[in-house]
Amino acid sequence: MPDLSDMELVRDYDRQGSETAFAALVQRHVNLVYSVALRHVGIAAHAEEITQVVFVIFARKAASLRADTILEGWLHETTRLTALSFLRGERRRQFREQEAYMQSTVQESADASTWNQLAPLLDEALSRLGKKDRDAVMLRFFKEKSLGEVSAALNITEAAAQSRVHRAVEKLRRFFTKRGVVIPAAVLAAVISANSVQAAPVALAKSVTVAAIAKGTTASISTLTLIKETLKIMAWTKVKTAFTTAVILATITTGVVGYEMVEASNAKPPLVTVDWDIQVDGLIRARATFEGINSSTNMITTNTINTGMKIERFTDGAGRAVKYEKVPSTNGAPFTYTFVWEPAVPPGSRYSMVMEGTVDGAGTGAIKPTGQPNVFEFQTYEEMGEDVSIQRRDLYRLPLEAVLLEKSPVDLTIRTNGHQIELHLDKLLPPPGSLAVRFRYRLPAAAK
Repeated sequence: MPDLSDMELVRDYDRQGSETAFAALVQRHVNLVYSVALRHVGIAAHAEEITQVVFVIFARKAASLRADTILEGWLHETTRLTALSFLRGERRRQFREQEAYMQSTVQESADASTWNQLAPLLDEALSRLGKKDRDAVMLRFFKEKSLGEVSAALNITEAAAQSRVHRAVEKLRRFFTKRGVVIPAAVLAAVISANSVQAAPVALAKSVTVAAIAKGTTASISTLTLIKETLKIMAWTKVKTAFTTAVILATITTGVVGYEMVEASNAKPPLVTVDWDIQVDGLIRARATFEGINSSTNMITTNTINTGMKIERFTDGAGRAVKYEKVPSTNGAPFTYTFVWEPAVPPGSRYSMVMEGTVDGAGTGAIKPTGQPNVFEFQTYEEMGEDVSIQRRDLYRLPLEAVLLEKSPVDLTIRTNGHQIELHLDKLLPPPGSLAVRFRYRLPAAAK
């Protein structure tokens, strides 16, 4: 079946129960799934178990995949979520173990040192891309497709495909730079293309196919548990409202108590309100509020966030305290927290959350000196997921008696509150929307 596309094979399997079609899909993509899993867990046996789980989930979900699905992108994200679920259950693996493993197993080459630095961060970086950007990268560099093949798969022109690939690589480059891995975009693309997919064990494709076609009924108890947990995470991820910001939140997938059932036809875009109160010393008092709707068919119970905010208070929309715990960071973020919502958020209900705390403006890079006497620059960049629009309402309070020198975007409005300048933003950000805010200000002479 070499002439059939991935989705044609998926439909053959879904509608006719063709085991031959499913086996062909496994053969095409098992190396990709195995490589992503191996980068996360660092142990071949664990990577094989994760690979089996991913294809069992694929077999169960085949009927729900849209005709325009880029299977490489879907499998990559599913593998990443499965690996994260596996690691949470194991509670053993540490970042240094993964890095050491990669350093001992990556093929010796001129770019081995660079790959050793990239590998532990690569899948997290890819998860930060929007769906279309991630699909483009997967096709171009993981599956080594030509730009013509990428454009055909994404149903865009070849020029548009080239631009999308370049933009995605530049986003990856910025991600790595912020984490201390400085590498030109062209070298980054070459290293990913050369190292990202490794050959899976020869017998793995056959064993995976057998287990997946059986929908996991012959799997071990540990494998079945991992399947169940990953499916829960996938359900939560489908309805998450994600926004990335250099200071406040890296990702957010959550639910909160205080619920109101909402008809889908009456649902409004999720609302994110962020108040930034900038102090003279560069410390930022921050308050982030999120209001949304659980549009899935599943209860939302827990979440984990990576953030630049040192949280001092976390409440639901009614002001009730929500349990949270600081845990070791998994991606280099200053802080990582886990939350448990009691009771869980029912499907179709409205929920809200409020985070309050402080941000080290200088430490996170949000506030930088400009080289001019007493002049500083505030800058953030945020990017949403592909499938959701967000209403943003931001308030930036400059230090008392500070003078505003320049600002962007243009729809950032200026208001004066006594001796304090406030910048306001009220904007609907459509998918795959992004928001960059930048302004410079001069502190009063007394602040020196």
